[in-house]
Amino acid sequence: MAERFDRFDIAQGGPFAELQARFAILREKAATAPRRAALYVAIAFIVPLLVTVLTGTAWGPLVTRPFLLDWGVWARFVVAIAILVLMERLVAERLKAHLRQFVETPLLAPGAMPAAGEALARALRRRDSAVAEIVCVVLAYAATLVGAYAGATTQGSSWLSTGAPGAEQLSVAGWYVALVSGPLFWFLLLRWLWRHLVWALLLYEISRLELRLVVTHPDGVGGLAFIGQYPNAFSAMVLAMSCVLAAAIAKAFQQDALELTAYGYMMAAWLITVLLLFGVPLLAFRRPLGRLKQQALLASSAAATRHFRAAERAALGGNLAAATDADATAVGDIPNPTATYTAAKKLRTIAFSREALLPVATAAILPLVAAGSTRLPFAELWKIAKKLLLL
Repeated sequence: MAERFDRFDIAQGGPFAELQARFAILREKAATAPRRAALYVAIAFIVPLLVTVLTGTAWGPLVTRPFLLDWGVWARFVVAIAILVLMERLVAERLKAHLRQFVETPLLAPGAMPAAGEALARALRRRDSAVAEIVCVVLAYAATLVGAYAGATTQGSSWLSTGAPGAEQLSVAGWYVALVSGPLFWFLLLRWLWRHLVWALLLYEISRLELRLVVTHPDGVGGLAFIGQYPNAFSAMVLAMSCVLAAAIAKAFQQDALELTAYGYMMAAWLITVLLLFGVPLLAFRRPLGRLKQQALLASSAAATRHFRAAERAALGGNLAAATDADATAVGDIPNPTATYTAAKKLRTIAFSREALLPVATAAILPLVAAGSTRLPFAELWKIAKKLLLL
């Protein structure tokens, strides 16, 4: 089973991977992730840059919002696209390591192995789904076209639109971004969000299997603390999304379209959204952990009654309550269950903690802090960020 988990690669598979392989983009030695990242950044950023250079809208006064001074362009077509490609190996290896722990610790009972194999096969089929990637493409174009139209008619960017006020239309560079750059960014992001959903569903199915949880496990979560670390594998994706959001915030500040109060609420709302995105899948283990806690408390409480009544008889020559009880078990025949009962009381039924999610939370907040530093002192912003991270 460990070998089957080792073959689970969340980053591979699906029509897009097959397309890259057909064009020799995914050959192991011919094109590494950095090369693919450079290629996609060139497609999304360099091509419209050359167009704007030819049309004279690549550089100019900030008020005209030229191409090279558009924060959103840099965030989406350079930073985010590069991150979404470069993160593939890191995410795949970390998730694979988490899966192996279910077998190596060992948490999966022998009888659960066939069902675990079936769950893994279903996850791979979901990962490779052509329908899912087609939906991602459709949504990517929808999001890009809506955004491009709104940008052309309301933002007045010199590179994005042409025409007199009230009669704006997309420029050549604007059409390229609407048809190529924007959909590429959104597709890569939506594809990763789908793959995270595939992982979340796999965790749900594993949580329903027979798990060898231990109430006295030193990690305080029955042996499942390791899975609470999985969101940090997606810290790079969160950073990419946060950079895009931070660019929008910075642009809104430049246009005096965002109040500082709203900015603070936006930071809190984004952090909550990220924590929910990665915290909710871990709630699948609340059911087996809750059942373990309830059963351990009941069993250890029953054992405590017998143990301490035997100790009471040994010390006092009889029991003070229910003195006619015929139980004559010696105190040494019943182990003291105090440690087990205490561990059961402290057992957490949620397989994550604030400390475990700190890296992904930091990735969510730092770009927004950088955007806010255009209006507020960094030291003051960092105080706000620390309060949010330590909630």
